[in-house]
Amino acid sequence: MIKKLITLFKIGRKIAKSNILNIVSKFQKPPLTIIFLFKLLSLSVSSKKKMNSNKSEGERLSDSLESMGTTFIKLGQFLATRPDIIGEELSKQLENLQDKLPPFSLVQAKEIIKKNLGEETFNSIINLSEPVAAASIAQVHKAQINDNGIIKDVAIKILRPDIKKIFNEEIDAMMLFAFLIESFVKKTKRLKLVEVVFLLKEITNLEMDLRFEAAAANEYAENTKNDIGFKVPQIYWNFTSENVMTLDWVDGISIRETEELKKRNLDTEKLANDIIQNFLRHAVRDGFFHADMHQGNIFIDNNGHIVPIDFGIMGRLDKMSKRFLAEILFGFIQRDYRKVAEVHLVAGLVPKEVPIDDLAQALRSIGEPIFGQSVKDISGGKLLKQLFDVTEKFNMQTQPQLLMLQKTMVVVEGVARKLNPNTNIWTTSKPVLENWLRESKDPITSINETIQNTSEVIKRLPEFPEIMDKANQALTYLASGQIPQNSNSYSDLNTKKSEMITFRNQSIIGFLVLVIFGLLVF
Repeated sequence: MIKKLITLFKIGRKIAKSNILNIVSKFQKPPLTIIFLFKLLSLSVSSKKKMNSNKSEGERLSDSLESMGTTFIKLGQFLATRPDIIGEELSKQLENLQDKLPPFSLVQAKEIIKKNLGEETFNSIINLSEPVAAASIAQVHKAQINDNGIIKDVAIKILRPDIKKIFNEEIDAMMLFAFLIESFVKKTKRLKLVEVVFLLKEITNLEMDLRFEAAAANEYAENTKNDIGFKVPQIYWNFTSENVMTLDWVDGISIRETEELKKRNLDTEKLANDIIQNFLRHAVRDGFFHADMHQGNIFIDNNGHIVPIDFGIMGRLDKMSKRFLAEILFGFIQRDYRKVAEVHLVAGLVPKEVPIDDLAQALRSIGEPIFGQSVKDISGGKLLKQLFDVTEKFNMQTQPQLLMLQKTMVVVEGVARKLNPNTNIWTTSKPVLENWLRESKDPITSINETIQNTSEVIKRLPEFPEIMDKANQALTYLASGQIPQNSNSYSDLNTKKSEMITFRNQSIIGFLVLVIFGLLVF
């Protein structure tokens, strides 16, 4: 616990030096005790870094977090998804936080590969390059391998040295800090700060096991192997471990380079439609989708195929959620609000006593304004958010998997609109939803059968069931923003809380003993 306090002091110094508190204060006023604490820490700072006055507050906030390293980058990205804690405005400012850090050396990279894959496998890797991309957790090198007599270009992703140790030490210290704030600033208890930090720890530790990412990419490739114009890079298992992952090198153009795509005579309007349709197809057909499809994670290869990368965050939908998603989106497209209300009731998502006409009317209040908007303002993701907000009033059960999908859908639509500002979300979505509903059984009559099998975690790789189970659990936590009481993580969280309560009580007793001793002696 003393080590955590020392780490916490170092983190406090980082924050004091970064001037981050001043920036955050403009969006949301921290408690006076926090302001006083960091002002005290900043007294020891001889000179403060000058902030670029040409940048917006959001850019300066992102710069400050980036300068403080992995833990703060991950915390910032996580808080961007939690406006309930930090407010809508501050959450929006953190959305563009870049996950970049200076690379570590090629010498260190070689040592990590050798240690994890063995001397023989390491020696079979050809032309390992300097880092081509470096993020907060890992970096990527280009290389070549001999795959059954064929020389292939590959990308080798390597975790940063000691990153797990550094991250866990810092996050444990931050958890202690969150606990102390909750203990002394009673108003913050409702925010469940300890749970928030613990949740970040669970999710990021999974991201730091590259076998999980490799397994996710492998499953994603298997699901989409027959999808025309969509290609997932192949994983090379003999060159993959917990700290190293090897997959096909992608020769192509980032989706963000719109002008370059047009120069190569690629149809950006078609690409925009294909990105949305593939995303929806994977969600409703496979129940397994890429949950981090921002512009930096999508490439167009030399054959014009859409190639996703970075499979650290994937989303899952069970049978009921797939059917629910397809039904409600298609119901809104058809403007059949009673049908959407029926799906909610039959699936048990709202109590049976809810009058169907009242629910249909509430759904109409969401759908009709959408059809009065211009094409560029229509968003399926925003529609789902409004739906969850309205149906909450009818005591709708939380659907964590759908919450993650809704957040991802907003990002996917944004990517598509960068390619074609006039992308019509409804026209694009309709054929995918129609085909799936046509090919499946009648949704309403079979939904009761579906409810019996809502737990559908696909395990395509028998050697990794535990990793995939934990990953699915963590993604559900991320979507719902909470830790279920029947989970192992909940038990671990309570153990951590007990340790911190014991430490707090011992500290108070120790302080009182010192005071009494001082009074007696002096």
